[in-house]
Amino acid sequence: MPHALFPTHFGTCGIAWGENGLTCFQLPDDTEALTGRSLAARGGTQRGEPPEWVRLIIARVQMHLEGKLQDFSGTALDRSCASDFQMAVYLQAQAIKPGFEKSYGEIARLMALGSEAARAVGMALAANPWPLIVPCHRVVSAEGRMTGFSAPGGIRTKARLLALEGAELLSD
Repeated sequence: MPHALFPTHFGTCGIAWGENGLTCFQLPDDTEALTGRSLAARGGTQRGEPPEWVRLIIARVQMHLEGKLQDFSGTALDRSCASDFQMAVYLQAQAIKPGFEKSYGEIARLMALGSEAARAVGMALAANPWPLIVPCHRVVSAEGRMTGFSAPGGIRTKARLLALEGAELLSD
């Protein structure tokens, strides 16, 4: 799949696409080279010139990471990149607006699974190929604490994104 790297206030992000939508999105790693390697490992195997619809997403990501918050819920995602269960979780995550959070258990209950499915929700979010576009950083523990974030920078990046969006952060 073609991919592109682009600058943001957070560092270099990456995006890959196909004819059915975005195939993956990469938050900044420590260096541009690491971001490119991570994106390539996830399916963005060849650099390409983004089509107009991808350039618009890139511009919106840049604005979001500058603090001009965007809603990415209408973004075309290549659904072949995730299972039906994962896509159902991702749709719930996309419904969480900037500045707000939900717990893994809340998402499970919204999917009529009961809070005992919170771990399955967490596993689906850990496999999210589109962090930020599918805002898995807005999902926290039942106590409102930040747990696990598989994107580069881990919980530090999660906290940074939540702070940018104006979410209330709990500290120990």
